[in-house]
Amino acid sequence: MTAIPRAIPSGFDSGHRFDVGRRWAASLELGFAARQGVTRMVATRHRGPLRVQRPFHPEGRVGTCHVYLLHPPGGLVSGDALAISARVEAGAQALLTTPAASKLYRADSHGVAWSQHTRLSVADGGQLEWLPQETIAFDGSRGEQVTTIALEGDARCLGWEMMALGRPASQLPYASGRIEQRFRLMRDGAPLWLERQPLDPTHPRFLGRWGQGGASVQATLWAVGLIDETEAIEALREALPASPCWAVTIRHGVMLLRYLGLERNEAWDLCERAWQVLRPRLIGREACVPRIWRT
Repeated sequence: MTAIPRAIPSGFDSGHRFDVGRRWAASLELGFAARQGVTRMVATRHRGPLRVQRPFHPEGRVGTCHVYLLHPPGGLVSGDALAISARVEAGAQALLTTPAASKLYRADSHGVAWSQHTRLSVADGGQLEWLPQETIAFDGSRGEQVTTIALEGDARCLGWEMMALGRPASQLPYASGRIEQRFRLMRDGAPLWLERQPLDPTHPRFLGRWGQGGASVQATLWAVGLIDETEAIEALREALPASPCWAVTIRHGVMLLRYLGLERNEAWDLCERAWQVLRPRLIGREACVPRIWRT
């Protein structure tokens, strides 16, 4: 079996410092493979507070393997460095999600940043659904999120990322800090979608109509491997509520649905409904909602 891709950046190390050099590292590496038609989690390695619950097969033994990623601290503080990687082999089907929203807390007095690196790879004939619950960034949070997805051959992938900035309901907007997001989606080494987005409330882009426009919630859903992309877009437009907060397009074989608005629940409901529409068209199976989403 191909080795699990490493998401751990160079120099990744742990320590118990409390100055500007503090670094608290955790990593999780997973591997999935088909064994006699059943997807098994065949490899798991972890360091620090990153774990998984035992795999579930709620869609039957030959259905998708559901796995919940657990980070007991529930959020990232200054110096935290998370690295998550997963490899899905040919014929395997995996769905990865989280039990709750992740939180990005305010930076410490030294302004030390946190980091989260995620690398997902899918072999020819494999299928991956990456469906984490939303991330909430507290005012003053500083860090970087890097997501890399490497597809091979006719591998299929559907996923999303959602970010809520600040806590408007508590009158605590995201007014300071800086979060850098980078996303890379490749097929056979060739780029399909590359994106870099700095979230800096002091930059004109943050409030400008040409940029963030003052929106506090954003979400991106992607799907790669749809057979009939035009029909899938029409199905989304019929199923989803009309709103100026979202749009959908196709670029280089990647379907992208974007949300930019003010409501976390609206973004979640939109993405979940879009997943329910797209999943049968992508992997030929109706959506099976992870039960952790309803607890």
